Amino acid sequence: MADAGASGAHSAAALAAEAAMIIDCHCHAGPGDGLSGPWDSDAGLGRYLRRAREAGIDRCALLAAFHSDYALANAAVARIVASRPKQFYGYAFVHAARDRGRIAAMVRTAVQDYGFIGIKLHRHDARISGEVCQAARLFGVPVLYDPMGEVAVAELLAAQYPDVDFILPHLGSFADDWGAQLALIDHLARHKNIYTDSSGVRRFDLLEQAVRRAGPHKVLFGSDGPWLHPGLELEKIRLLHLPERDEALVLGGNFLRLTRRAPGLAPQL
Repeated sequence: MADAGASGAHSAAALAAEAAMIIDCHCHAGPGDGLSGPWDSDAGLGRYLRRAREAGIDRCALLAAFHSDYALANAAVARIVASRPKQFYGYAFVHAARDRGRIAAMVRTAVQDYGFIGIKLHRHDARISGEVCQAARLFGVPVLYDPMGEVAVAELLAAQYPDVDFILPHLGSFADDWGAQLALIDHLARHKNIYTDSSGVRRFDLLEQAVRRAGPHKVLFGSDGPWLHPGLELEKIRLLHLPERDEALVLGGNFLRLTRRAPGLAPQL
């Protein structure tokens, strides 16, 4: 009994330590195979990791840059994650149109073989599809979907897939679309499975409003690294002056809660 008690105390301490970690939920890594800009070119982590270390960020979730073959890009991200498994998590990037018919297989490889914790897709490639949502439901992982301002989709996602968690980053718009970001706050407040991250949100009043109206449990800290400075993005969360427990939720607790819903072994297709 003493051994069991000691083990339980150790587990509780480990969980408490993990909950206090700062986790960047949104960082690109690995090769892109286009040359139109940093977003589809190689996303090196050297400067990002130095900046993250200086800022006190403990872990980060990695996703590919834009790529013409996300199966290859995900494999490259998996190698990076495997190189530092205690520091990195991975998302499976998919193209809702180009990968149609193989999305579940791609996610199965990512979850079962790579240990990835979620699905990533972008409106720049294609709009989110039912196939993506069904794969997320099947494997019990959240979806990080950038709607590029088309935030009304949150209403459909919440209604049709209430058992799937969706993170719409940048408060719905990296382009600083005030109307879209304001509209997303309403979705955050009304729908239990709609979340956002703080990466690239420039209108601080809207970030503050999102936390106040929807609650600190609906916002995740992210940087959109390696292109944005993780220390700068982290300081925005600090400047919210949240109670310690609420700040801990934003900085890592919410990410851990969402991703721990993933089963240890995904179901067979």
